[in-house]
Amino acid sequence: MEYWSILLSIMIGVVSIDYLYRNFNLFKRHGVIHVPPLSIFRTITSIFMFRRRPFVDFILEMYNFNPDAKYFGFYITTNPIFLLRDPELIKNILVKNFEAFPDRRGFSNLNDPLLEKNLFSLRGEKWRNVRTLLSPSFTSSKMKMMFTLMSECAVDFANFLSTLPADKGDMDMKDAFSKYTNDVIATCAFGIKIDSMKDPTNKFYVYGKEATNFFRDSGLKFIFLQTFPKLGRIFNLKLINDYVAHFFKDIIKITITTRDEKHITRPDMLQLMMDIRGKEGRRELDLDEMIAQAFIFFLGGFDTSSTAMSFAAHEIAANPEVQTKLQQEIDKVLEDSNGKVSYEAINRLEYLDAVLNETLRLYPPVIFLERICKETYELPPALPDEKPFIMKKDMRFWIPVFAIHRDEKYYDNPEKFYPERFLDNKMHNSLYYIPFGLGPRMCIANRFAMLEVKVLLFHLLARCELKPCAKTTSPIKFCKGLATMPENGFWLNIQRRKDMHPLLSTVMDS
Repeated sequence: MEYWSILLSIMIGVVSIDYLYRNFNLFKRHGVIHVPPLSIFRTITSIFMFRRRPFVDFILEMYNFNPDAKYFGFYITTNPIFLLRDPELIKNILVKNFEAFPDRRGFSNLNDPLLEKNLFSLRGEKWRNVRTLLSPSFTSSKMKMMFTLMSECAVDFANFLSTLPADKGDMDMKDAFSKYTNDVIATCAFGIKIDSMKDPTNKFYVYGKEATNFFRDSGLKFIFLQTFPKLGRIFNLKLINDYVAHFFKDIIKITITTRDEKHITRPDMLQLMMDIRGKEGRRELDLDEMIAQAFIFFLGGFDTSSTAMSFAAHEIAANPEVQTKLQQEIDKVLEDSNGKVSYEAINRLEYLDAVLNETLRLYPPVIFLERICKETYELPPALPDEKPFIMKKDMRFWIPVFAIHRDEKYYDNPEKFYPERFLDNKMHNSLYYIPFGLGPRMCIANRFAMLEVKVLLFHLLARCELKPCAKTTSPIKFCKGLATMPENGFWLNIQRRKDMHPLLSTVMDS
């Protein structure tokens, strides 16, 4: 552990203990059901300081503290937080009464413009303006244009893996998939063609991997900066190293300059931000704001999507009958399209949809949602014999997506990977299936992310077979700390399919 980490651990501990004894009485004072502060402190210390427990265990433990309550309180370091359990109340907060809860902390107070100025962290009118500006990037017409670019990356990726020697088939899928997502974002958002499987030392991939590792490697620093932002600025602590930030800033500056000078236009998010410059009645973004939006798009696309692919690949390998059904569905599309799959065909793959929905149920990209109260709001009684509670400005909610998705009240045998549950009913439209959030602040790029994963799995499973290997841990055991990752990585064995569709094997062998 670095010296500053030890220092910050001690400071957090001392300040938190002092705060526990002096100020942790909000819930007790108002008669709100809550988890005892000292119990929480021991848990947080175990997770963030000493990494003895996975964060998902904490979420499940909190969720099950009082299964009958609509909500209850707990503390994170110096902050009182309301944890919501009731789906109808969650819908009211995220959708019906959105105006009272429009914001989240995001990456604010982190002393880094790349993280503070992006859409995920913006609040109020600034958020509305940027959201309105970026939304056209993710329409069906834009997705169709990006589909071609994604497909090129996916075919290159799958062909590379399908031609590996048999003794090179064992690999960490997260490492492999992050190369694909890197290439997709590079071409779809920045107009840069990269093949990271063949050139894994390219700076776009190397710096991207470092930039997205802060949850895994800097969880304690993240908590400290969120809790004590002024101290973070005094010590000039940042989650992203300056040389990484400068690289992405330079890439975007050069791309903008090149497009302006050579009159290049591309159907991507960066182009949309460029196109509003100088237009009457439109608030244009300054360079730092444009860089921040492009970076958060990269951050989400690089890490979150590759993690979803890795969980999907693990479950497909662990459940051979699922893999067989997927490959049969994929092969039929190849047959019907004469090997040239379209955007429309990819989106009609019902079983592939079900597999992805079930993956996102078990392993949601964000394990909890957060909202901040903007105006006075009355919560109903947590239990029938309790009193209502009046929320005040700046009070915070957590919505434990991971725990809700694994609640046996909503899902039969919730720990089992069972894609068919999404074929039999409309669970993906329910109040207890929210992998991308709900309401106006749900993930703006969810369609892009889903398409990116579908295209990859289609071409990979058309050419390859996924199997567990000696390093595969099944069932998955989550690593200790903040990141939602397996303890030993996503190790699988990849081999070329012996029963590959003739349309593909002919092309690859020619």
